[in-house]
Amino acid sequence: MIIEGKDLSKYYGNGENKIVALNKANLKIASGDFISIMGPSGSGKSTLLHIISGLDMPSSGTVTFDGKNIYEMDDKDLSAFRRRKIGFIFQQFNLLPVLTAKENIIMPLLLDRRQPDESYMKQITELLGISNRLSHLPGELSGGQQQRVAIARALIAKPDVIFADEPTGNLDSKSGNEVMEMLKSIWKELGKALVIITHDSRVAQMAERRFTIADGVLSEVTAG
Repeated sequence: MIIEGKDLSKYYGNGENKIVALNKANLKIASGDFISIMGPSGSGKSTLLHIISGLDMPSSGTVTFDGKNIYEMDDKDLSAFRRRKIGFIFQQFNLLPVLTAKENIIMPLLLDRRQPDESYMKQITELLGISNRLSHLPGELSGGQQQRVAIARALIAKPDVIFADEPTGNLDSKSGNEVMEMLKSIWKELGKALVIITHDSRVAQMAERRFTIADGVLSEVTAG
């Protein structure tokens, strides 16, 4: 699996009002990569994540997945690509409050008219330490547990890559550290590519390849 973003730029507005959110960024993600992209609020890091994961179109540049330009797909195919190939973890847990933890986890599969692989479900929920909380509603879970449910939901379709946008942003430091250790365990045990967007240098330091972004300009700190 290779995802490659080439010369990615994103602009808003025109003329004097033109805002450059992303400026000719290049990023290649391969199977098994653990990448962090660190930058302050407004630096362009979430814009980059949205573009390279197929959530938003670049103003210029290309994103290819195994050589195929994802923005040449129609909306239906692009949605299917995201559901099957990419797992998303956000700062907000985005769990449906009326559904149990298990129902939240398997929702992406049901939307794709697929049934869950029960042995894989057992593997990831045990890995995340939530196998005994699956019948609970989100309101009955701590913040850390809710984020673990959200991680399980991101993994359930067996995606090739996980994109995590400030995954510890809504958690206290103890819960945040636990979530990061679990993400590292998942990366090691399941062999998924993991890309974390963060403003926290401690989180960024955990990655094997580290990037910084400022004013829309992406730079690699350490070569993989």
